[in-house]
Amino acid sequence: MTNAVTAEPPRAGAWAAPYARTPVHAELSLPGSKSLTNRALVLASLASGPSVVRRALRSRDTSLMAGALAALGADIDTSGDDWTVTPAAFVGDARVDCGLAGTVTRFVPPIAGLARGEVAFDGDPHMRNRPVGEVLSALRALGVRIDGDRLPFVVHGSGAVPGGQVVLDASGSSQFVSALLLAGARFDRGVDVLHDGKPVPSQPHIEMTVAILRSHGVEVDDAEPDRWRVAPGPIAPVDLTIEPDLSNAAPFLALAAVTGGSVTVRDWPKATTQAGDALRDLLARMGCTVDLTDRGLTVTGPGTISGLDADLHDVGELTPVVAALCALADGPSYLRGIGHIRGHETDRLAALATELTALGADVVEHADGLELRPGRLHAGLFHAYADHRMAHAGAVLGAAVEGVLVDDVDATSKTFPDFPRVWASALGVS
Repeated sequence: MTNAVTAEPPRAGAWAAPYARTPVHAELSLPGSKSLTNRALVLASLASGPSVVRRALRSRDTSLMAGALAALGADIDTSGDDWTVTPAAFVGDARVDCGLAGTVTRFVPPIAGLARGEVAFDGDPHMRNRPVGEVLSALRALGVRIDGDRLPFVVHGSGAVPGGQVVLDASGSSQFVSALLLAGARFDRGVDVLHDGKPVPSQPHIEMTVAILRSHGVEVDDAEPDRWRVAPGPIAPVDLTIEPDLSNAAPFLALAAVTGGSVTVRDWPKATTQAGDALRDLLARMGCTVDLTDRGLTVTGPGTISGLDADLHDVGELTPVVAALCALADGPSYLRGIGHIRGHETDRLAALATELTALGADVVEHADGLELRPGRLHAGLFHAYADHRMAHAGAVLGAAVEGVLVDDVDATSKTFPDFPRVWASALGVS
């Protein structure tokens, strides 16, 4: 299957991805998780008192979330490393800029339903193509009036949401479920979400939502498959420390694999709901040595990278970096179960097939995955499509293949604003 994507012309001053001439040996700390930070901000704005979000990620996506919640009335102090959130009555007649943040586009409309007045949503041009209709349809079924089925749309808040049971198809994104669960305790009858469709992708993100709800004292019943029930009631304020973003660890740990070096990511949690924790198993299967200690996670690269046959359905966000590694492997690879990532920041399957092929990789694009065979990669321009994970993949390829340029490394600011500097430091480049 070929799903062509159109790459924009390279921006002036494309980034020359640093090439690793020797094995990389590095130890680093990563900024906080975007997924956890934005969930924490949402629940803190819905809580019964002030909360503290420690080690919050400061990035475009989290700034957009803070701005959206502030537009609805919450007082969010982001001046320090630890952010304070003081909830207030939600107000309408507000505008929400979603940027390219799926969490803002999907998590904030249920809160807007609790406001009084009109709340207008819009975002970056590509965000207008990303799916949100299931969330909006579900909110209508729960008693919220909404104009539109995709960005831009308007939520007419009445100050309350009746809530109750709703059936939706969350096969396009786990965020459809999380959006309703996060606000559900504030609905008059709570919320009872039933999924009807193909398997929900990125299940760890729903587990993350359930875990953080319970940390706020919210009663959640997830005992039945494809059903989640949130009881109505108060959301307790908390003092929460955000874990490092494990998905952002992917390109750095991949450095160890492609250079035969060793990279340690400090403070890797022993137990977590983050999808990035799957890197431990995936990299081990590709021949790396993986060691989790109290200090952090250390990955040591092999002499050559082994091919990988893996179902990434639950951890689709790791696909770009894993695909880059597969393009450098000495055997064939098949990455499957990831048709849903066509609806991410870009159509990631088409984008990866296009860009990897342009650099000499042997790639076949399928409806739900990628098939890769060993090829001779060469220098060239790698388009990021304004997608942070694609830019990460380009950086990994550039570490292994001299002369790779990434047209938009600034896309990494979505979840890792200081990425170019930290990347260069890990490679010993000034």
